[in-house]
Amino acid sequence: MQTVGTDIQLPKDLYLEATSRCNLRCKGCILFNGGWEPQRDLSLIELIMICDQLPVLSRVALHGIGEPLLNDELPGMIRYLKDRKASVFLNSNGTLLNERRGNQLLDAGLDELRISLDAASPAGYKAVRNSDEFHRVVANVRAFSKHIKSMHLPCPKLSLWFLGTRENISELPDFVRLAASLGVAEVYLQRLVYFQDDQGYGLAKSEKTLMGSDAAITGWINESHAIAEQSGVRFNAPAFASPFDSLQARTGNPFPWRKCYRPHTLMYITAGGNVLPCCISPFAVSNYGSIILGNVFYRSLSEIWSGSRYRIFREKRQTQTPPECCRGCGTLWSL
Repeated sequence: MQTVGTDIQLPKDLYLEATSRCNLRCKGCILFNGGWEPQRDLSLIELIMICDQLPVLSRVALHGIGEPLLNDELPGMIRYLKDRKASVFLNSNGTLLNERRGNQLLDAGLDELRISLDAASPAGYKAVRNSDEFHRVVANVRAFSKHIKSMHLPCPKLSLWFLGTRENISELPDFVRLAASLGVAEVYLQRLVYFQDDQGYGLAKSEKTLMGSDAAITGWINESHAIAEQSGVRFNAPAFASPFDSLQARTGNPFPWRKCYRPHTLMYITAGGNVLPCCISPFAVSNYGSIILGNVFYRSLSEIWSGSRYRIFREKRQTQTPPECCRGCGTLWSL
């Protein structure tokens, strides 16, 4: 059994940031605010060095802040992880998902591809993702979906993701219709994450969130659910039973962050080697140094996982005043 100390196992799940570079500057992303780290790609050699320290790998995400398809070594990373019997998924903006890159993902054995689109129209896409590439992304997803079906492949599972804000929620029903027209069987409504210790940036501000939705917002979500049922599209939200439930701040637990499993089960590692508590944390606080728990280029995973920073983080998370990045967990965003 792989263990650290006497009571906590090394993680079997990893978030490995394939790159911190991106070709977009979306208004809900930290890169719109300038980003936290120098832009670089994680190399295949670095990925192997990291993963070889873990005897068991179960699930690996190859995304973080940047756009994974910018990393030319991505197919090799997927192949290595599949040889390790891990389930591999990644999130992409889809702008680079041309035929060549799509075939590379298929040949490498990718299990799941999530496309962040956030809109059902060019104008809506421009408002949220700060880009004029809407039609390109739609064409890329349509062609990739058609190719998967023509080859009768079970993988990768393909889904469209919608970052819900007060700027774009009216497009959600058409977004579900778009997914159905593209042959994509799964749609996710994702909550906006914003700084807990700063006024924020772009769309990443508390006043842009859908929490405490009014009648109009509830109506668009209910309409989207009905369209999904009629179209055979699964309409989901991360870690919740339904998209509507995901927007309710009510909780019977005054300290819901205590139930978060991430600090005990997974590691998030940036392209620069920094270990963070989870994929939400870099979006939740402006004090980036407060969420760095170590660096894999200077210390082993075992040393970081059992080190004092991680231990103190885990202990503080069990109090009434958890680390700043955890204070929205279970209410503002998913556990």
